[in-house]
Amino acid sequence: MLRNTFVHLPGVGYVTERKLWKAGITTWDDFFESRKMVRLGPARTRLLEEGLSTSLDELGRRNHRFFQPLLPTRESWRAYGEFRDSVAFVDIETTGMESERDEITVIGLYDGEKMRSYVVGDTERFPSDLERYRLIITFNGSCFDLPFLRRAFPDLRLHQIHIDLRYVLARLGLKGGLKAIERRLGISRTARTRDIQGWDAVFLWQRYEKGDEEALEILLEYNMEDVVNLKELMDQGYEALRADCLSHGFRNYSLRDVQDSQRELSSMIDRTSLRA
Repeated sequence: MLRNTFVHLPGVGYVTERKLWKAGITTWDDFFESRKMVRLGPARTRLLEEGLSTSLDELGRRNHRFFQPLLPTRESWRAYGEFRDSVAFVDIETTGMESERDEITVIGLYDGEKMRSYVVGDTERFPSDLERYRLIITFNGSCFDLPFLRRAFPDLRLHQIHIDLRYVLARLGLKGGLKAIERRLGISRTARTRDIQGWDAVFLWQRYEKGDEEALEILLEYNMEDVVNLKELMDQGYEALRADCLSHGFRNYSLRDVQDSQRELSSMIDRTSLRA
C-alpha cells in the first residue's frame, strides 16, 4: 500500500489522493506513465513528480526514516507491506498503568521468527536490539507502551514507523481490548494464560517479587503470546484494509465509514481468518 500512497507528499491531502485514484493513477508508477492525464496544474504536477521520484529512490534504499515523519499517523499501516521483513512486535508488562509513576517489569519483542524477553534488571540490550528494525507494531502502544519505554530508556531513538494496531483494527470495526479481539478472530491462547488480563500481569509480578518463580514463568508466557499474536492480527488487519481499499476505489476511511460497512468488513475478516 505504500506505493499506492500520495498523502505523504507536500500539499497532497486525501481529496487530491482520491482524485488521483479515481483517474486510475493508483500507484507511483501509474503517475509517471499517465501524468499527462492529471489535471492538477503544471506547478503541482511538477511537485508530485519530484516527490514521487524521491519516494521511489528512498524506498529503493529501504529508508524507512524518510517515510516515518511524512506518513499521516492513521496511515502508517500502509508501510507494512514494504517493510514487513523488518518488524518488531513489542509489548510490555508493568507494575501499574501510570507511565509517570509505575515501572516496566517485562518487555517482549518478536520479529516474526525470534522471540526475546527482557525482565527488569536485565533490559540493557533492548534498545540496541530494537534499533535494527524499521517498523514497531504495538496494541495501544501510542498511549501505553511507548510512553513507558521513553521514560525507562531516555536515550531510546524511536526512528521506526510505528503502527498502533488498536486504531488499525478499529477502522475495521474491531474495538475493545486485545483479548476480546483475539477471541472474535478465533486466535487462541494456552490454558495457563487464556483468562489473564492486564491487571493480572501486575499481580503475577507481585507474586514473583515475593518468591513465586512460577508466577514469572506464567507472566513471560502471557507476554510472549501478546507479541506473537500481534503478528497474526497485523497480517489480517493489513490484508483486510488493503483489500477493501482496492475493491472500493481506495475509499478514505472514517469511523462513520467503518460503522456503515461493519457487517461487510467483519465478513471479509472472517474469510481472511479462514484462509490464514
